Amino acid sequence: MSPAYAVVVPTLVRDTLADCLAALAAATGPRPDEIVLVDDRPDPDPDPGPLEHALSVLGDLRERTTVVASGGRGPAAARNTGWRAVMTPWVAFLDDDVQVGPHWCEQLAQDLADASPDTAGVQGTIAVPLPGERRPTDWERGTAGLAGARWITADMAYRTVALKQVAGFDERFRHAFREDADLALRVLDAGWRIRQGRRTTRHPVRPADRWVSLRAQRGNADDALMRYLHGPDWWHKAAAPRGRLRTHLAVTAFGACACALAVAGRRRAAATAALGWAAGTAEFAWTRVAPGPRTRHEVTTMLLTSALIPPAATWHWLNGLRRHRDVPSWSEVAP
Repeated sequence: MSPAYAVVVPTLVRDTLADCLAALAAATGPRPDEIVLVDDRPDPDPDPGPLEHALSVLGDLRERTTVVASGGRGPAAARNTGWRAVMTPWVAFLDDDVQVGPHWCEQLAQDLADASPDTAGVQGTIAVPLPGERRPTDWERGTAGLAGARWITADMAYRTVALKQVAGFDERFRHAFREDADLALRVLDAGWRIRQGRRTTRHPVRPADRWVSLRAQRGNADDALMRYLHGPDWWHKAAAPRGRLRTHLAVTAFGACACALAVAGRRRAAATAALGWAAGTAEFAWTRVAPGPRTRHEVTTMLLTSALIPPAATWHWLNGLRRHRDVPSWSEVAP
């Protein structure tokens, strides 16, 4: 007999939710005992139409589905609201923009049945479909990186008892970034194991405007929180890419120095600093343009955002260091 499990889906009731639930309803295998949709909109739309449409695709799973609200406090708080509302020994978290495979329920049940007693979590495999007729854009390549990411909650199952032991997700992570790695590191520190499962879930690339990469720099504040919680080597522990933060800090420093020196009347020094800023910005732009489709829109977007991302990343990093400066490390507060 396969272990009982619930499915928790935090959502902003985007257009992708119906496709997510339709794929879940169509998947073969043991059905979830419960489905909890966590509406994380700060002010839920008084028009119930979009949510009711999404629920209508569930078929006979509709009677097992509960909708709860989490008040717009971010995905970490939404997932906590969801798993604390279920009674099953396992909770499978899905994002509302993924589509599980046709045999997902069957494969999940096998993943859970095969889990050893010391296994707290079983991760699904994420597949990101990319266009075959052209090179992917910067945004598409960034989404494709999810396919190799560890512990992401786009498709992740955890034992409820393990979640209780580490007090669930840290709700100080207000964005969909690093909250999954933080949870996994705490679960591992508590003596559990996390392993890769057999099931596969598709993560289509969502449409996005040209400023999406700029908004994504908010994640640097979450990186600062990870540093306080898990130490300066948290990158290594989580097998996470270091990114370009150090380069962004240097480029931003060159730009700030150029402005300050120009105001002070030191033109030669200002020109040297400006050259450093221009060289760093050009290198960053080229690394993003070169592997892409190089259309006019994409090149323009890369040029604009490559100039704005370094100061934005620096601002969010420094703001995160300031905001979380009194946060104790996980080891200091671990039960």
